[in-house]
Amino acid sequence: MKILFLHGWHSVVGGVKPTYLKDAGHEVLNPALDDDDFELALRTAQDVYDREHPDVIVGSSRGGAIALNLSSGETPLVLLCPAWKNWGTATTLKPNARVLHSRADDVIPFADSEELIANSQLGAETLIEVGTDHRLAEPEPLWVMLSACVELG
Repeated sequence: MKILFLHGWHSVVGGVKPTYLKDAGHEVLNPALDDDDFELALRTAQDVYDREHPDVIVGSSRGGAIALNLSSGETPLVLLCPAWKNWGTATTLKPNARVLHSRADDVIPFADSEELIANSQLGAETLIEVGTDHRLAEPEPLWVMLSACVELG
């Protein structure tokens, strides 16, 4: 499966999460996204999406906001603690998506993901509570991220 992974603000390309997906046998597209210019980061992600046609888009934190603002048709989304209230204009989520978020997240409130799901009129199963912090880089959240990609892709 081809996965477009959109990293968070001041995160690195090739971090724990995209490496986990790659190690599970998937092709992972992991472009460097500008930290200072949201529109430039969005254009970079859109260019990769348009050129590569991934099966699934994974967005972590600010990368989740980018994923929500992409023109991505029916391509499924897996969002990790999406920072949708901080960047972009999207306020709803498409039906073929999952949001993973830790209730203990001290960067992006868990309530933001609950609000996104409510705005989108999606079922409670769309939001998966997992992990112990914002990074979601422990074994359980990594496995849940991979499982969501496989389920939706």
